Amino acid sequence: QPEKWKLGDATSFAVDLQDNVWLLHRPRTLTGEDLESAAPPVVVFDSTGKFVKAWGGEGDGYEWPQREHFIHIDPQGYVWLSGNYCPGRALPRLQPVGDDQVLKFTQDGEFVLQIGRSNQSRGNADVLNVHQAADAAFYAPTNELFIADGYGNHRVVVFDPDTGAFKRMWGAFGNSPVDDDHCPPPSLSSVPDGPGPEQFSIVHAIRISHDGFVYVADRENRRVQVFTTEGTFVNQLLRRSVPFARNLALS
Repeated sequence: QPEKWKLGDATSFAVDLQDNVWLLHRPRTLTGEDLESAAPPVVVFDSTGKFVKAWGGEGDGYEWPQREHFIHIDPQGYVWLSGNYCPGRALPRLQPVGDDQVLKFTQDGEFVLQIGRSNQSRGNADVLNVHQAADAAFYAPTNELFIADGYGNHRVVVFDPDTGAFKRMWGAFGNSPVDDDHCPPPSLSSVPDGPGPEQFSIVHAIRISHDGFVYVADRENRRVQVFTTEGTFVNQLLRRSVPFARNLALS
């Protein structure tokens, strides 16, 4: 029963056109009796905080992520989500496979599409799989899904949201992304002088403005880089002295 459900670590949320709040949490972070009472990973509330519905987890036809990380609702109302697990984290109750997939569902939890396969990443040149993707944004004028990819890869990658077909990718400053996979990824205490590394570190968040610019949060390098939707570098905002670029929002 919903009133008896327990929530694990909350990791992401999204708001739909009806102002419902979609919370993604990690049920497998619970222990003991709390784990037995865990709510499904996707829990929906209305704008007053009243429970609406819940769904998610293992099912037929798709591979649910081991460590849930982002949830996104596109303008058509479809729900996108992924995870950021790598086996080197060695967390309890999780299988030793990487989250190299992005999933698409209806708002009632009906599976629609999977991009990538669990534990199948071939690195930053891979056009079929992601590698611990951190966030997603949908751009309606071109009907494209932009992925912040992410913890294992170091790129922005764009897919057709209807078919899952690869369209293009780029790294920091519009460079070709280069493999530099660490599990878990390093947490940097400082950044060098100058504009920063030629490659992304953790590509942690992505948003697209109404005027067609892509904002990318490069978390550990403490900068937000701005691109055209085709991947041409425009500008960046850098804050070396404090933790910066954890997330993004556009007003």
